[in-house]
Amino acid sequence: MSVSSRLVRAFENALVLPLTRCSRYVLMSDCHRGVGTTSDNFLKNQHLYFAALEHYYKKGFTYIELGDGDELWENRCMKNIIEMHETVFEMFSKFCRQNRLYLIYGNHDMVKKKKSCCPMFHFHEGIILCPPNMPQRALYLTHGHQASLLNSTFWRVACFLVRYIWSPLESVGVLDPTSAAKNYHVKSKCETRLRNWAVQNKHILITGHTHRPVMPEEPAYYYNTGSCVHPRSITCIEIEQGAMKLVKWYMSVRADNSLYVTREEIGGPVLLL
Repeated sequence: MSVSSRLVRAFENALVLPLTRCSRYVLMSDCHRGVGTTSDNFLKNQHLYFAALEHYYKKGFTYIELGDGDELWENRCMKNIIEMHETVFEMFSKFCRQNRLYLIYGNHDMVKKKKSCCPMFHFHEGIILCPPNMPQRALYLTHGHQASLLNSTFWRVACFLVRYIWSPLESVGVLDPTSAAKNYHVKSKCETRLRNWAVQNKHILITGHTHRPVMPEEPAYYYNTGSCVHPRSITCIEIEQGAMKLVKWYMSVRADNSLYVTREEIGGPVLLL
């Protein structure tokens, strides 16, 4: 199956949500929540993430996670991740009770296709945000792993390699050469395939997967949220008042040397409506 076929399949039966000037969506990806060990890449930014989540909940945003929310290649049990990051999942429940939570699975949490993995939430491969009577301006949301044969069709092989080879080697400084997040060549090839599909099909495509945020200054067909595991920040895409912005959350210092979490717009706005 080709890259195009995998992406088309992701949107064949996709959930369609309304996109209007009153809509407020925040798109995040690649949190890689773990079990609190030294390999839990989410730990270093969990305070930034929770501060952002609180902000978006209070402001009335709908939260959409574009895959790899939980690290289920290195870890076998979703229950342990939920127990470790209990406050996050409590916040998810608050969003969910107001119908403001939508979750997409990626390659690192592909097992969420089975409802038994995490029965409290429903997971999708793709979601479409569609303006009324303007299908050509619809936003196509998916994780982006479909651009890689190893991370899609042969994801079980990739999971085995990460769990038993690359994860242990990473602790001594050896990075996974097959990872789109850690290998520049793999990252660029993946982004090129996603961008080409979006251009050829004239779909506005928003993904995660590569961990590299993309928000061109001019209107384009391909965008990327970045990730929640950058060294000192998290990035996401906000959609509000018919436009989208790329946003960074990070720690800053006041004049009295106290630390605080701050939000900065680093890309956009890109007008959608």
